[in-house]
Amino acid sequence: MQEDFRKQDQEPCYVISVAARLVGLHAQSLRHYERIGLIQPSRSHGRQRLYSQSDVARLRHIQRLIQDLGVNLAGVEVIIRMNERVRRMEEEMERLRAELQSYRDRVLPVVHNKEQGTENWEHREARPG
Repeated sequence: MQEDFRKQDQEPCYVISVAARLVGLHAQSLRHYERIGLIQPSRSHGRQRLYSQSDVARLRHIQRLIQDLGVNLAGVEVIIRMNERVRRMEEEMERLRAELQSYRDRVLPVVHNKEQGTENWEHREARPG
């Protein structure tokens, strides 16, 4: 289900004029952000820029950084790249957590059973026969 929402967010659906209006910027600003690598809209067969919901959210984030926090475009680029890196690292950490838990689920019962078997063996040897 989460995957479906993610795919919908990535679906290109807005032409540049609509995307610019949605975020309150000029179309020229969006073109500039694309030139400097802050945004990569999809292209139609006719090479027309098409923006997704995810692109619009990214543009709003860029706009907040610039207008509300006074960050320049170089700073915006650094912040966005760092955010992406943190997100990837969090995903990797979650994957590793799941892998570790899977390992624990497989190994700990075996170790526990071996310990139980050893204790039972020790008790049997200690009994006079």
